[in-house]
Amino acid sequence: MADNIYLDFSEGVKRVMNNTKLYVKLLGKFRGETKLDDLEAALETGDFEKAQNIAHTIKGLAANLSLTELFKQSLELEMQLKEKKVCQSQMELLKITLEATIIEVDKVINENG
Repeated sequence: MADNIYLDFSEGVKRVMNNTKLYVKLLGKFRGETKLDDLEAALETGDFEKAQNIAHTIKGLAANLSLTELFKQSLELEMQLKEKKVCQSQMELLKITLEATIIEVDKVINENG
C-alpha cells in the first residue's frame, strides 16, 4: 500500500500497534461517520460553536488515522471558525479533500478487508 498526501498507511498502522486489521476497521468506521452534512448545516444556521466542534472532531479523527491532508484542511477550517471568519473556499477545499480521502480509504479497505 503506497502512502500519499491523503492517507499515510504505514503511519496509520503504526498508530494501532501494527494491527492492519484494526486500522482497516477504524477506516471503515470513519468512512461511515464523516459528519460533513452536520458541519454544513451548522454553518448554514450560523452556529459557529457547533461547526467548530465538528471540525475539531474531523481533525482529531484525521490525525489519529493518519489522514494527512484532511487533518491539514480541517485544522485550517477550525481556526477560521474560531475567528468566525470562514472562507467558503476553505469549506470547498475540505469537501474535495474529504472526497479524495474517502477514495483512498476505500482502496485500503478493498485491498485489506
